[in-house]
Amino acid sequence: MKNFVSCIIIVLLLFTTQIKTFAAETEQLDLKSESAVLLDSDTGAVLYAKNANEKMYPASVTKIATAIYAIEKGNLDGIATVSANAASQDGTRVYLNEGEQVPLKKLIQGMLINSGNDAAMAIAEHLDGTIDHFAENLNHYLKNKVGVNNTHFTNPNGLFDENHYTTAMDLALITNYAIKNPVFAEIFGTKVLEWKGQSWEATLYTHHRMLKGELPYPEVTGGKTGYTDETKQTLATTADNGKIRLTAIVLKSDLKNDKYNDTALLLDYGFKAYQRSTIRQGEIYKAENKEFYPETDILITEDVEGCMKKINNDGILSIENHDVQSNQLIQLKEKEQPVVKMAPPTTVGKTKEKKQQILDINVIFGFTLLAFLVVIIGFRKKWISKN
Repeated sequence: MKNFVSCIIIVLLLFTTQIKTFAAETEQLDLKSESAVLLDSDTGAVLYAKNANEKMYPASVTKIATAIYAIEKGNLDGIATVSANAASQDGTRVYLNEGEQVPLKKLIQGMLINSGNDAAMAIAEHLDGTIDHFAENLNHYLKNKVGVNNTHFTNPNGLFDENHYTTAMDLALITNYAIKNPVFAEIFGTKVLEWKGQSWEATLYTHHRMLKGELPYPEVTGGKTGYTDETKQTLATTADNGKIRLTAIVLKSDLKNDKYNDTALLLDYGFKAYQRSTIRQGEIYKAENKEFYPETDILITEDVEGCMKKINNDGILSIENHDVQSNQLIQLKEKEQPVVKMAPPTTVGKTKEKKQQILDINVIFGFTLLAFLVVIIGFRKKWISKN
């Protein structure tokens, strides 16, 4: 009988996921801020970057990180007791009293909307006991949960410290991560809040002049300001024009208006130069002798002047703008190739094989019968000779 031989091709299946983004500085904007980043809020694509990874001091923009950490770790209805240390913080405050008991969510509101340094300190002590412990936990959270690598915070409010630093890119990633939480997004976008504390009742207004409407930009959906003498002006802003959502970070401008003008330039550029597109589920991209596809529809950000899609042999799809600078990479899944098998024996072959088997059996039977007859004849001759 003939043996069947089969050959199996094994392929490595890669799950579809967006794996990395790169800055695409396709146009030089006249920014006064020393460092800036513009991201697509949903895809994470980097649309513009200036000194994006340089070490910078964030000032009160730090409170974005404190807020999302508190929202994800704490009980928003939990009651914090304000310490003497928290109540005595310098700078902007919501005028908390020592011993005052305040729900965690209210502290987060006071911290983000009115930039309360006392509220930020009360949050840190409520969550982790001491500021050192809070800073350690916050840095671990930002690195392992958010995915930043160039940030080190020593306090919850952004008061200047040489060891309290970040980058524009890291702040953009932190803000992008935070706005996906609905509680954070709601507070981040709040323009007005009535505040009733033990010693202070007031109407709080966001300090972000574009969000407030003092510098009209209707697409702005949220923001946080920052300033210290050493840090200079800092600003984080989100915006949505109904077609694309953007996250903008600007750090270290000398004048307050500069950070708003820079932010407007970034947002104008993002809304004008980029658009959304979709890579459809199952769409095939070929690289050499391999085929790759997305398992689901994938939203991408592409240049309005056109983009190129290039796939390498590892299944990484590169979205490139008209200046051939990649600003988005997407990992696709490899299509499994069919199993290759040897053709089975034909009917003619099987018939010949069967005939051969019958012939072999007949030959054996013939020899056996002949041997039996020889034995019988020999026995008969011996019997006759005896009689």
